[in-house]
Amino acid sequence: MIKIYNTLSKRKEEFVPLKEGKVSMYVCGPTVYNLIHIGNARPMIVFDTVRRYLEHKGYDVTYVSNFTDVDDKIIKKAIEEKTSAQEVSERYIEECKKDMAGMNVRPATVHPRATQEIGGMIEMISTLIDKGYAYAAEDGTVYFRTRKDTQYGKLSHKNLDDLRSGERSLLVSGEDQKEDPLDFVLWKPKKEGEPYWEAPWCQGRPGWHIECSVMAKRYLGPGIDIHAGGEDLIFPHHENEIAQSECCNGVPFARYWMHNAFLNIDNRKMSKSLGNFFTVREISEKYDLQVLRFFMLSAHYRSPLNFSADLMESARAALERLVNAVDNLTFLEGSAQDGPLTAAEEELLAQAAGFTEKFDEAMDDDFNTADAQAVLFDLVRFANTNVSGANTRGFIRAIREEILSLGDILGLILEKKEEVLDADIEALIEERQAARKAKDFARADEIRDRLQEMGIQLLDTREGVKWKRV
Repeated sequence: MIKIYNTLSKRKEEFVPLKEGKVSMYVCGPTVYNLIHIGNARPMIVFDTVRRYLEHKGYDVTYVSNFTDVDDKIIKKAIEEKTSAQEVSERYIEECKKDMAGMNVRPATVHPRATQEIGGMIEMISTLIDKGYAYAAEDGTVYFRTRKDTQYGKLSHKNLDDLRSGERSLLVSGEDQKEDPLDFVLWKPKKEGEPYWEAPWCQGRPGWHIECSVMAKRYLGPGIDIHAGGEDLIFPHHENEIAQSECCNGVPFARYWMHNAFLNIDNRKMSKSLGNFFTVREISEKYDLQVLRFFMLSAHYRSPLNFSADLMESARAALERLVNAVDNLTFLEGSAQDGPLTAAEEELLAQAAGFTEKFDEAMDDDFNTADAQAVLFDLVRFANTNVSGANTRGFIRAIREEILSLGDILGLILEKKEEVLDADIEALIEERQAARKAKDFARADEIRDRLQEMGIQLLDTREGVKWKRV
């Protein structure tokens, strides 16, 4: 039984989807005006892992994550570069996809873009006006009547007066046109040089919040199972999404609201002004992005996570232990004998299955990836203790596949990329093996030193001879 901490109720709840066997999930994506930063990476990795686990449990998951491709920051970037907002957003969508692939974040079922959903936004805004939840000012700006929604504030658990100081939309237009200072923008008039669309109220573009309400409805329906994002989106973005969606559609918007905690850099909030701002691309220049993924999952998603060079080095070393364990099993499997499993092996496989049960217990408890990682290391230690070249191929393969399966649920690629050595290097390794067999250790050492000069280090292990580049 999966339990999810629901921001809406502030407690863990048993997960029961709207439709048996199916899950509808919406995750707020990035605004594409630059390369994504490691703060963007955390929700991408966390909720990709949630999706993977739900699929592991047999659910058919429809996963929607948007790209905000019209925004003040995009327009500013376009003006600076003397190009179009579309060119800027297209470029950074492609760069974002590259970084997502590096982190092994699977593409969403649908990646809608704000600029492709304008018609639906105009339709929803029109419905809100017709129902009395929105109004157009003289200049064509359309506002949502916040106080008319009697449940407004139920996600952030504050009353309306508490929310006023945090209302981001107050910065978009002057308060003089609003019926109430807390009303937020649904549509705003065009400015010179900005992209715009025709609408009944004026030529302009949508406010920030309306896009996700429209995209979630179009691709998942008026009521969805899970809505997720960073905790910075709880207010005002997600609060406003609920107001727009429920007042328009007349049904509850999302059953479960999930939010990951902030990422800090060296125990300080990430900030360009503090000089501790890192893009995923910058991290990839020093680490394989699998290390970043491992690091992000090393803490529970609702716990603040501190990023530092030391912690990344620890993550790199830990991930390497997992990869090396799988590599050892692959090596053993290749040289093992086929045949029926022994009674002892059958008993060991039954014990190994207990690790998958413990892994599921951790993930069932609000997707506790930190505990799930710990179970994965316990399984590796079990393998190191109980698997040897004397085992049957089937037994070794079963243990190896269990490790790979649990790693895959976490999105961790634990198999080394296959690398083919040059024929002359392969010949030298074979010649050294023959020299060792003939007890010509001087020649064997000579070949080993020559290979070292060529950047190939040989490792004589209990499983046999292995190599790595140096």
